[in-house]
Amino acid sequence: MEESEKPRLSRLTVIITQLQSKRIVTANYLAERHNVSVRTIYRDIRTLQKAGIPILTEEGKGYSIMEGYHLPPVLFTEDEANALITVERLVIKNKDQSLSENVSSAIEKIKAILKYSQKGNADLLTDRIYFDGHQSERKTSNNLMKIQSAIIHFRLLNVEYLSSDGKRTARQIEPFAIYSINGNFLLIAFCRLRKDFRVFRIDFIESLQTQKETFTPHDMTMQEYFEKYVKNQEHP
Repeated sequence: MEESEKPRLSRLTVIITQLQSKRIVTANYLAERHNVSVRTIYRDIRTLQKAGIPILTEEGKGYSIMEGYHLPPVLFTEDEANALITVERLVIKNKDQSLSENVSSAIEKIKAILKYSQKGNADLLTDRIYFDGHQSERKTSNNLMKIQSAIIHFRLLNVEYLSSDGKRTARQIEPFAIYSINGNFLLIAFCRLRKDFRVFRIDFIESLQTQKETFTPHDMTMQEYFEKYVKNQEHP
């Protein structure tokens, strides 16, 4: 039976967390994640609403929690806490100062809501994790967080870029996505100078200014980008 696949109370708790973590969550998404029927999810949502959780239904879209409503923080399992600490250690090795500082600050806030018995274990694990990045510890970028903000708000960026062969150019770009390879963060963006998509190493961006002007979002997924561009991608 479906209810035996996962205890209902546990499922309801996870559904609340999922609703808090996304703007819109569909019944199909929840059904697939919990291996139950859509009808069961409908019943779970009604149960949560009757319990006083202000879950809103957006016709044709899905469910969301009323803006401004916050539930008490959930407790992390030991494995989840350990995973977060590992992520922090990995990020600290990255060469972007803005990313490492913000992740460390976020992890500190997360540690604050760990159970008392988990705090000592978290501190111990922090001291026992080390990643050899085989690269300079010197931070060479402070732009990643600005770029992330520009991506989600569709803001144009003016950048001065120094390529690997020493050529310096001024570009106006429409940021599309970020990915990491060999310890370096790369920015995929539509370059208005080249009139096509280009890949920029973020630590090679010498200066960056976010513009008030916005651009029309690109109707393309990451998978579609790689299929169309990555094999023939030119250098900036």
